[in-house]
Amino acid sequence: MPYQPKAHRLAASHQAPRRSPVEELRAEICSNGGLSFLMEAHDGLSARIAERSGFKGLWASGLSIASSLGFRDANEASWSQLVGSVERIVDSTELPVLVDGDSGFGNFNNARLLARKLRQAGAAGVCLEDSCFPKLNSLIGERHPLADIDEFSGRLRAVKDVVGETIILVARIEALIAGHGLNEAIVRAHAYADAGADAVLIHSRKSSADEVLSFATAWENRLPVVIVPTAYYRTPVSAYRHAHISTVVWANHSMRAAAAAMRRVCDAIVAQESVASIESHIAPLTEIFELLRYDELATSEKRYLQPR
Repeated sequence: MPYQPKAHRLAASHQAPRRSPVEELRAEICSNGGLSFLMEAHDGLSARIAERSGFKGLWASGLSIASSLGFRDANEASWSQLVGSVERIVDSTELPVLVDGDSGFGNFNNARLLARKLRQAGAAGVCLEDSCFPKLNSLIGERHPLADIDEFSGRLRAVKDVVGETIILVARIEALIAGHGLNEAIVRAHAYADAGADAVLIHSRKSSADEVLSFATAWENRLPVVIVPTAYYRTPVSAYRHAHISTVVWANHSMRAAAAAMRRVCDAIVAQESVASIESHIAPLTEIFELLRYDELATSEKRYLQPR
């Protein structure tokens, strides 16, 4: 360890210790300090951009990661590919990362393996949904079979036994997606709370937030409630604050924005056989260099490569 002057050491000793990513995520999701927002990230660049924009936490989106790899959100990407993508997200940012772990890629054994590997990769939390493996994106089609309550509760207990408090566990309830209604969603929420979940995520594909707001009212904040307003995006966030919802996840918007921008640029280049007209509409290379800290590389080269 390099020598530090005494004055510097004394000043450093009075600084508050930095909270761990798990503590940061717990503060975002599990505190009563108001509504929190998690932004989707699917790679290191999207994570950096979200951090620079001011978000306090990230959602490693299963849909977005699968899409960025050229797969469908139907468990076509493997758990190891998910972990690899999460590792790049974690390495690229200081923000805590909650990972969309789908249904855990199998039974209790697969789920606890996934959670252990995500913890090793530096994730602060994992969200598991009570769907059957292989899952299908919640907003696609009508066939969304649910896992047995006891079996899924076993998955949650297995994860909790392996990771304890070293990772936040969010139980995602797909009862409304599958058309089983509010009562089924509440029954499942109680079971998952008993199994050790730190929070519940209630999902809906309706264009109105009525379902999730009704759930929040009936649930009475027994555990923090996380929502994903992809379909009911017109609802003002004031409604979520009034319902004492803990966290809103913007679940796929960076990926969709990137896809739209890339399509426009590629179409223009093909049509014009030139990049002159699109240069002002894309990020300058200097911005990319800044995001990925090329300045740090230059500083380190002077320190380590130049002879003394």
